[in-house]
Amino acid sequence: MPELEVQRADVTKLEVDAIANAANTELQHGGGVARAISQAGGPAVQQESDDKAPIGLGEAVETTAGDMPARYVIHAATMELGGPTSREIIERATESTLRRAEELGCRSLGLVAFGTGVGGFPMPEAAEIMVGAARGHRGETVERVVFCVHGEDAEGAFAAAIAEG
Repeated sequence: MPELEVQRADVTKLEVDAIANAANTELQHGGGVARAISQAGGPAVQQESDDKAPIGLGEAVETTAGDMPARYVIHAATMELGGPTSREIIERATESTLRRAEELGCRSLGLVAFGTGVGGFPMPEAAEIMVGAARGHRGETVERVVFCVHGEDAEGAFAAAIAEG
């Protein structure tokens, strides 16, 4: 099981091997964290995403991280374009992201709170689902998972979920 931690930080500045993006199935990075990642990484992030889209709900694909410190962005489809998400989709997306990080040989991974922005999913439940999936991950390379969040509520929800384990 990887070491789990919470950081209130900007995911685009996180110094890890890969960062996750809560994407839509079309990999259009028009708003929220997806937009911030696309802007910070530069045009290559959206261009590579366009080449790999569409993907299924709960699936994950990687692109370059461009100008960000990470080597990769792992885009996990947590909803259809503009649509809601669910517990099952968030769990599948988290597991797919962890598997893709393993396949890429990543030792560290930054995860954002899947489904809690445009997807409208409650933060405490998302934290519980994502921490549970990370705890259940049995891989060879991923040693450290950083839940990179914004705001006191998100930080508290993820810290509580980690503490419960």
